[in-house]
Amino acid sequence: MSTALIELESFLQKDQIKTDEESLKYWGKDWTTYFDIKASAIVFPRKTEDVVALVKWARKNKIALVPSGGRTGLSGSAVATQGEVVVSFDQMNKIKDFSPVDQSVVIEPGVVTEALQEFAHSKHLFYPVDFAATGSSQMGGNIATNAGGIKVVRYGLTREWIAGLKVVTGTGDVLELNNGLVKNATGYDLRHLFVGSEGTLGFIVEATIKLAPAPPPMKVLVMAVSGLDAVMKIFAEFKTKTSLVAFEMFSDKALKKVLENTGLPAPLETQSPFYVLAEVETRNEQDEEHALGVFEKCLEEGWVLDGVISQSDVQAATFWRYREDISESLAKYSPYKNDIAVTISKVPPFMEDLDKVLAQAYPTWEVVWFGHIGDGNLHINILRPAGMTKEEFVQECRKVDVMVFDTVKKYKGSISAEHGVGLTKKSFLNYTRSNAEIEIMRGIKKVFDPDNIMNPGKVI
Repeated sequence: MSTALIELESFLQKDQIKTDEESLKYWGKDWTTYFDIKASAIVFPRKTEDVVALVKWARKNKIALVPSGGRTGLSGSAVATQGEVVVSFDQMNKIKDFSPVDQSVVIEPGVVTEALQEFAHSKHLFYPVDFAATGSSQMGGNIATNAGGIKVVRYGLTREWIAGLKVVTGTGDVLELNNGLVKNATGYDLRHLFVGSEGTLGFIVEATIKLAPAPPPMKVLVMAVSGLDAVMKIFAEFKTKTSLVAFEMFSDKALKKVLENTGLPAPLETQSPFYVLAEVETRNEQDEEHALGVFEKCLEEGWVLDGVISQSDVQAATFWRYREDISESLAKYSPYKNDIAVTISKVPPFMEDLDKVLAQAYPTWEVVWFGHIGDGNLHINILRPAGMTKEEFVQECRKVDVMVFDTVKKYKGSISAEHGVGLTKKSFLNYTRSNAEIEIMRGIKKVFDPDNIMNPGKVI
């Protein structure tokens, strides 16, 4: 390996290569905390030609490459555990060609999500894929995991906003996929194979991103609800009678942790086991009155016990904190996370079944629920009990994964809604995908990456 690493300097600058222990640990991991990091080197390409040279070097020397973006994933898809070379896209972070006519922009993979959102805003447009990690996640990683977030109800996932991709495959070939076209009926759309591929087929080096018109003003409602069945009734009412942008759920346990961690005041005087947050478009006073009428209907039906509607942008941002600050508020408990999904209509019975499984498996442990109920995506956070080592905790949690994913399979759901498969869920892929599907995916992998150097060991 040392001879091969020296060879890197034949096509990269010295400041594009790091091998010190601190850098290996920093760039070799993602937000998962359960893996021993064993990277060999970190490299920082600055242009497509650098990536092509890296792939050809890796093929020649039979060295595995792991892509690294903002490293905010929770599946281990960006971790290096087997001596791989980590390819960080931190220095490929330019926002390039903008077309006001096409309402699209060409970007490099290292562009931070928030930077793209701010660029769109400066052009009086909108990039709508949004989540708590927008300040650190990178677009290449978002595309490679088909990131979702909080506005999927209205705007869909990352996939919907990818008009074109430039990629470097595991053979070192550069493919330009779809070229930003709206219509292109010329066979297989290979662009979509790379969305959600977690870097196992090749590396994204450029993306053409569609932008949306600037959104109208929004109102945010926080509501205490009577029970899980009521959550879906409220969702149906808002979905059919307002321009619903987001619909989130969190438990009283989640809210308690946020209040303790942030010092924010409770949103409501009424306490309940579950709360929902809804964001709706209000283009005019009529829209606002209509949203208020839907809220009052939910109160009259007894689905909502108490609620409040934002009266300013500042108040709306505060309401969002009750939901978006959950992960940060739980971090000190080293939670074991599961990111799962079922069809929207099945959420209440699914949650009830899963709650019974978890209560039986961990009767004394604290389990915190929250999620994007408007798209069927739930986040389970099992908090590590005081005095239990990380190793013991993970070992116990992995035992219950089988029961959790059995329940997911029963409801024909997904074991990973938006964080990918990576290492953490690879052994459970057959709970969501058939053997035939997995074999087809393996065949596709061999076509794009015949030497198995592109993020090997992940997904399949």
